[in-house]
Amino acid sequence: MNNNELATRPHYPILDGLRGVAAIIVVTFHLTEPLATGHLDNLVNHGYLAVDFFFLLSGFVMGYAYDSRWDKMTIGSFFKRRIERLQPMVVLGMTLGAIGFYFTDSTLWPLIHTVPVWKMLIVMLIGYTILPIPLSLDIRGWEEMHPLNSVGWSLFFEYVANILYAVWIRKFSKTALGILVLIAAIALAHLAITNGDVSGGWTLNVPQVRIGLTRTIYPFFAGLLLSRIAKPVQIKNAFLWCSLLLAIVLYMPRIGGAGNVWMNGIYESVCIIIVFPFIVYLGTGSLMQSQTQNRICKFLGEISYPLYLVHYPLVYFYVAWISNNKGTTITQAWPYALLILTGAIVLAWAALKWYDEPVRKWLRKKLG
Repeated sequence: MNNNELATRPHYPILDGLRGVAAIIVVTFHLTEPLATGHLDNLVNHGYLAVDFFFLLSGFVMGYAYDSRWDKMTIGSFFKRRIERLQPMVVLGMTLGAIGFYFTDSTLWPLIHTVPVWKMLIVMLIGYTILPIPLSLDIRGWEEMHPLNSVGWSLFFEYVANILYAVWIRKFSKTALGILVLIAAIALAHLAITNGDVSGGWTLNVPQVRIGLTRTIYPFFAGLLLSRIAKPVQIKNAFLWCSLLLAIVLYMPRIGGAGNVWMNGIYESVCIIIVFPFIVYLGTGSLMQSQTQNRICKFLGEISYPLYLVHYPLVYFYVAWISNNKGTTITQAWPYALLILTGAIVLAWAALKWYDEPVRKWLRKKLG
C-alpha cells in the first residue's frame, strides 16, 4: 500500500478519544489505589482493566494499519516503526522514574536511600530496553519488572504481542485467528474466575508472566480479528456513549466480595471478552463528528500514550505523601490527587510536543 492509499483510508478519531479516556481512568485508579486496603474497596475498582482495553485497541489498530502492507514491508521495517513509536516515551518515563526514585523520601520505601546510584542507573538502562529486570534488581521492593516506572510491564507484553503478530500470526486466516481468539478467551475466563480478577502481570516469575500473557493474547488478537471482520454501523454520538460505557465498566465496584471472588471474575471476563470489543466496534462505526468532538478526540488520543508513560513517576510522590501521613482520607487527598492528575496531563502534553514528536521525527530519518 502506497502513501496515497494510506491517506485515503478512513481514520477512527473515536478510538483515539477512547484511548485518552482510558488513560485518564488509569491515572485515577492509581491515585485511589493507595487509599484502599486492597482490591475489594478501591474506589476506582476495575481501573486496571483499561490495560486490557489498550491491548484490544492495539490489536485492532495493528491489523487495520499493517495487514495490507506486508507485500511492501519487511519484518525489520515493521519493528523500526514500532521502536520509533514506542521507545522514546519509554526512555523518558524511565528517566523521570529514576529522578523520582532518587528524590523520594517515604516510610513506605525506607531502604531506597541505601540503593547505590550505580544500581539505580543499571535498572534505568535496562528499563530503556523495556526488558524486565530480575527480582535481584528490585530496588523498590514491590517485585515489579520496572521498579522505576511500574506501567512498563504492559509495554513489555505489547512488544511480545507485536513480535507474535509480525513473525507468525499475521499469516493466520480469519478461521485460524478465530480459533486462537476462542482458546485465548477460555484461558482468560479461567484465569479471571479462579483468581477473582485478572490483576497482575508485572513480576518476572512464572505465575505473573502467565497472567501477563493471558491478559495480552486474548484482547490483542481479538482486536486484530475485529479489524478483519467488522462491518461498521453508524450510531449518533458514538464517542459519548462509548466513553460512558467504558467509564461505567472501569469504575464499577468490586462484584461479589471476598466470599465470592468468582463473581468478580465472571464480570471481568464479560467486560474483556464481550464489552470491550463491542465498544471498539461502535467506535469504528461512526466517522462523522462535530469539529468540537474531533478536537477533543484528537487531543485525548495524542496525550494518551505520553500520559500513560509519565504519570506514574508523579504518582510515586503522591503514594509517598499518603504513606507519610497515615490515616489520610479521600476527602483530604482529593485536592492533591486532582493536582497530580492535572499535572500529569500537562506533563504529557509537554512531553508530546517538546520531546516525543521531535525524537520520533529524528528516529524516522535515522531508521529510514
